[in-house]
Amino acid sequence: MSAVPVERPDTVTEGWRWTTMGEIAEVAGGGTPRTNDAANFENGDIPWLTPADLSGYTEKYIAHGARFITQKGIQSCAARLLSAGTVLFTSRAPIGYVAIARNPIATNQGFKSFVLHDGVLPEYVYWWLKGSKRRAESLANGTTFLELSGANAKKIAIPIAPLERQREIVAEIEKQFSRLDEAVANLNRVKVNLKRYKAAVLKAAMEGRLVEPATSVAWALERLEAVAEVQLGQQRAPVHAAASEQTAYVRAANVTWDGLDLSDVKFMGFPNIERYRLRVGDILLSEASGSPNEVGKPALWNGEIPNACYQKTLIRIRTDARLLTPRFVYYFFLHTCLTGQFARLAPGVGILHLTAERMLAWPTPVPPLAEQHRIVAEVDRRLSIVREVESEVDANLKRAQALRQATLAKAFAT
Repeated sequence: MSAVPVERPDTVTEGWRWTTMGEIAEVAGGGTPRTNDAANFENGDIPWLTPADLSGYTEKYIAHGARFITQKGIQSCAARLLSAGTVLFTSRAPIGYVAIARNPIATNQGFKSFVLHDGVLPEYVYWWLKGSKRRAESLANGTTFLELSGANAKKIAIPIAPLERQREIVAEIEKQFSRLDEAVANLNRVKVNLKRYKAAVLKAAMEGRLVEPATSVAWALERLEAVAEVQLGQQRAPVHAAASEQTAYVRAANVTWDGLDLSDVKFMGFPNIERYRLRVGDILLSEASGSPNEVGKPALWNGEIPNACYQKTLIRIRTDARLLTPRFVYYFFLHTCLTGQFARLAPGVGILHLTAERMLAWPTPVPPLAEQHRIVAEVDRRLSIVREVESEVDANLKRAQALRQATLAKAFAT
């Protein structure tokens, strides 16, 4: 990893000074009591943090984590009770989570915390460290994972402003971040609404309400085996010397909500693969998943790779072109998956299995072909707009993150 240079400009604003964390704070480590001694944890009332407690944590202050330890526990290890206002900083797995102790608290050895000297605001240091992950990582060592030692934590550079200016900087950062938080919340609400709209479009399509029917012919409802071939994929076999060609092997991991991601597809030789060879228009369903939201997730094969077969954890649906268009069936299964119908009927403990046998009997709508084409065209049109808006929302979320970093950089510019 390339080192991040320590910023020590030749000139700084009057009243500011460049220093290090070791000069403005006592650096405190932590420890873990023996977990096989119940007396270290049972009925404990001392808040005790691990880096996992800060994973996904977005508040500035923290009062406790998932576990508490006893007085015996804290005395039996290197942990110590840190005062309220201590800036807690994770030093491994990963480096760079930050929070301020709302009350006295202890940590495990995954922290190098800063007990600040007088004249330095915890909130000021908090915001500086929020933008200093790379600075800290550049001082860390380790082969299996990076770890920041206490000695190197002391070396983290920080510009110190006069106390009143610290208060102004904190107030300005939090004002700007409050605006960004509101903008991000609005963008996330748009994403949720887009997801709901997508589900509503698919629901209307599968209920015959999305387009006006061209005829009065009613939709049929057939067992899937009557209108399509249903075939479970093949178990991965050893590379076969007799195989005459290298075949792409599509796995359940390649099926995403945005289509097929074949960036890591493997090629190997298989004998007698005709039974499992994919054709344009084949629909692939995730047969097994540990997540109820993922079982039955569909993808449409568009011939992205000329020669491909598929894994046993995928079910291939090949429609009868005289009765069903592949894209209509793809949207039908997408609707089925998003509404949780697959998950409710997929048995299994831990891993849910859809099973090809169950799919044979799956009730499948069969509208007139002309109506299917019109439905697909309208769904395509509407979901294309959804994708465009989603792309713009995602771009704005990235801009918001970049603005956070720019705000911190500007706030501490000396």
